[in-house]
Amino acid sequence: MSERTYDVVVVGAGPTGENAADRARRAGLSVAIVEAERVGGECGYWACIPSKALLRPAQALAEARAVAGAAPAVTGTLDVGAVLARRDRFTGRGDDGGQASWLSGRGIDLVRGRGRLAGERRVRVAPSPTAPGGTAADPAGEDVTLVARHAVVLATGTRASVPPVPGLAESRPWTSREATTSEAVPRRLVVLGGGVVACEMATAYAQFGATVTVLQRGPRLLAGVPAFASEAVAASLKGMGAEVLTGTEADRVTRRDDGAVEVVAAGRTIEADEVLVAAGRTPNTDDLGLDTVGLEPGGWLDVDDHLAVTGVEGGWLYAAGDLNHRALVTHMGKYQGRVCGDVIAARASGSPAAEDPAWGRWGRLSATADDAAVPQVVFTIPEVAAVGLNAEQARDRGIDVTLASYDLADVAGASLWADDYAGRAEAVVDTARRVLVGVTLVGPNVGEMIHAATVAVVGEVPLDRLWHAVPSFPTVSELYLRLLEELGL
Repeated sequence: MSERTYDVVVVGAGPTGENAADRARRAGLSVAIVEAERVGGECGYWACIPSKALLRPAQALAEARAVAGAAPAVTGTLDVGAVLARRDRFTGRGDDGGQASWLSGRGIDLVRGRGRLAGERRVRVAPSPTAPGGTAADPAGEDVTLVARHAVVLATGTRASVPPVPGLAESRPWTSREATTSEAVPRRLVVLGGGVVACEMATAYAQFGATVTVLQRGPRLLAGVPAFASEAVAASLKGMGAEVLTGTEADRVTRRDDGAVEVVAAGRTIEADEVLVAAGRTPNTDDLGLDTVGLEPGGWLDVDDHLAVTGVEGGWLYAAGDLNHRALVTHMGKYQGRVCGDVIAARASGSPAAEDPAWGRWGRLSATADDAAVPQVVFTIPEVAAVGLNAEQARDRGIDVTLASYDLADVAGASLWADDYAGRAEAVVDTARRVLVGVTLVGPNVGEMIHAATVAVVGEVPLDRLWHAVPSFPTVSELYLRLLEELGL
């Protein structure tokens, strides 16, 4: 078995791993990145990019129909074939050559194969049947060991969880991968779950003409956002003809010989052509060699505020992105990758300040960007955009909060954006410090408005100062002025 030595070895070439590798390479460190599937990871081929490509045409159609003068020009329905073809253009039909070329251009060595830890600072890479062309780590098809002088970064992400419902695993269910890459639209679709993936894919397939049934075992959809937001999404799905059953879970699933699926839930049998499991994520740590460095395989990895894995001596092992369970969204994984790469580079340079938990631009990491200021957009119709803490989360942290809410329809810019514009906003303020700690928006295109709130939350901008950030008129962003007025400014 051959060995190669680098300053840094990154396992997982999704957005998180790419960013960690790039930041370390920028600092002059030699870097190898290991990937068992496609460079670009889950986001580029099976998640964020294809799902948003599927959702955008329906959103554009809804926006046109919401404006008098434009609505009469909308005389047809979605061209589903064209929507799927457009999605395929964005994903390159699975060709990761462009991403691989980007790594090469950055001076990062790509090692294709399945990587797992093999002791301290060592990663063993074996041939992977899921890599493009079934390529192996070594041209001769042998395993190769990569030795890291300074650090190993684990960035292998997550996979869809399949709950232990009798018959479900045997019924060949869809996960997010099948839902975002399908070449056809099932006539009937049952969705198990009520989170972001469930709501977005229910929206997409309902707009494509499928009969959609959503089974959510909890009391409401999108449990992590305020009730008014989840209620708006549920009402929208019902308006599209979808059936939304909360407080309901599947008791049994069966794939019949004719290919149809039967889902038994709440005493009734629901027939479908496909069943989509969107019930959470599982970390890809079960076959990562964690046992070779004294860690338990299969679980989430605990990290410190510099993203070093706790419980591993020497501070050489890092986990960035979904694996550490801080914030399971791509943009925060990329952020953590940048932090991780910079921290590794600083420690490799011998800077003593790098050992200070409050050191550098990453000071108070756990209290800001990947903990208390995580932005997220749910691309349903209407969109839901949120950043920071909702009222319940803030109170759980012992924060005395003041709430301000506002109907977006009362903002002049909203009425110009769409006739009968419907939406709502809620701001959560730390009463003692008089700073925003969270904002939730619901309405058309609100995803493009949430970054303003993100800046305010991360920057802990005092309300009295925020009042001087004058929004342009007539834009929907004037909403932020209205919220401040609701707070007495």
